[in-house]
Amino acid sequence: MLRLTNVFKLFNPGSPDEKTALSGIQLHLNPGDFVTVIGSNGAGKSTLMNIISGSMKSDQGQVQIEGQSVGHLPEYKRSRWIGRVFQDPMAGTAPHMSIEENLAMAYMRGKTRGLRFGVTGSRRSMFREQLQRLGIGLEDRLRAKVGMLSGGERQALSLLMVTFTQPQILLLDEHTAALDPARAELITRLTEDIVRELQLTTLMVTHNMEQAIRLGNRLIMMDKGKIILDIGPDRKGSLTVEQLLGEFERISGNKLSDDRIVLG
Repeated sequence: MLRLTNVFKLFNPGSPDEKTALSGIQLHLNPGDFVTVIGSNGAGKSTLMNIISGSMKSDQGQVQIEGQSVGHLPEYKRSRWIGRVFQDPMAGTAPHMSIEENLAMAYMRGKTRGLRFGVTGSRRSMFREQLQRLGIGLEDRLRAKVGMLSGGERQALSLLMVTFTQPQILLLDEHTAALDPARAELITRLTEDIVRELQLTTLMVTHNMEQAIRLGNRLIMMDKGKIILDIGPDRKGSLTVEQLLGEFERISGNKLSDDRIVLG
């Protein structure tokens, strides 16, 4: 489904601020895989997501989706395969537009657009039905401006919007990190439900080790631009935070210094 081969990314080459963000990344996701990604700040997690989505180009290596090389394609062309939810609840929606207008834009993504705006009676009924799945009452607020929603409500809406195009790959870039614990748990539950129902191949970056262990069928850990640990379903089910920390220290030779990863 998704394959990265020998991917490198260097920032500020030839300068005193030169930094290797990704170094020889090899990653393969099978259809239906739900892979969580853990690592300290600067490990390369967000760069990995940017390379996959097309918002950034690699310096070397290949990105393939269903066997097709997409490394040369810009982000908007990759959106036919990829949906992405960001950490910032403000990033995935248009705050000055209503809920139904945001949903209409998401629904039309990748389709040929005419001169008429996308909110019709039949689509409004479909939007209301889809919003009911979230269980937070947004189906009764279709004309409310998205900028008036809470962070958790916006993330729930963003999650629903990216599924409208039925992406083959879902990228979740710390999409619960900016929320309070109750809202974060709501979005986590919705994520599990949507990924399972639509059988989406998913890559989720998180700082929360407990969340990384609990969700999905596979876990990878990154450090200094490399994947240093790849744990499959056989081991993941019985893994603990303490064991994961021990694995990091054994492989890297260092203790994990980012408290946000341990505490979540």
